[in-house]
Amino acid sequence: MKPGILAALVLAMLPAGCESAGAYGPVLGGILTQPSGELTLGEIDAGLREALTLGTGNVAVRLGKENGYFGDPRVRIPLPQTYRSLQKNLAVIGASGPLDDVELRLNRAAEAAVPEARSLIVNAVRSMTIEDALGILRGGDTAATDFLRTRTESQLKAAFTPHVRTALAQSGAFTALESYAASAGLGGATSSLQADLTSHAVGLGLDGIFLYVAEEEKKIRENPVARTTDLLRKVFGAAA
Repeated sequence: MKPGILAALVLAMLPAGCESAGAYGPVLGGILTQPSGELTLGEIDAGLREALTLGTGNVAVRLGKENGYFGDPRVRIPLPQTYRSLQKNLAVIGASGPLDDVELRLNRAAEAAVPEARSLIVNAVRSMTIEDALGILRGGDTAATDFLRTRTESQLKAAFTPHVRTALAQSGAFTALESYAASAGLGGATSSLQADLTSHAVGLGLDGIFLYVAEEEKKIRENPVARTTDLLRKVFGAAA
């Protein structure tokens, strides 16, 4: 297929108003061909899906294990601010053990929920359209991550929440924090405290996932060594 025909096919698949002189002009001019041969729509689509699936898998392996969160200062989930301040003050006199334990359990809950998050992100990758792929390929360093977060965040929160809540309950984090809160005059065993702790862990857990998904994306875009298959080398080499 000649480049002109391929460009016409791309334009035919874009929404009304997205002409070649607009946002997709650079795509048509820079992506569709490369010195060694033509880059097809199918290769663009498959390359993006492969990159995102591999990147998400790498992140899941990194975070979905013991100390994936807890052992990583960049994504380690701290206690909510009220308890964090107490934890810091108590640490000075060597009495922060109960709160340190709750923090550990928070991170263990996030680590246990990572596989479910990976499944949802991979499903979002599968739902991508050609239009999505073209926009992502010529977007910024984290265009794919931004797309996935927008597409999946509400679903991820809904799916992640019961897993984290169960993990927190099974780890004893709820019981430990409620006991400490009661002894410190901060309230007793309440559903509100459990909901707040769960929401806190879910939000920061997802932040950690997307932080590293973005880094995986940047590696593939910027570093030829990170393009570990022929397809990735072809697609992202042409986009460079």
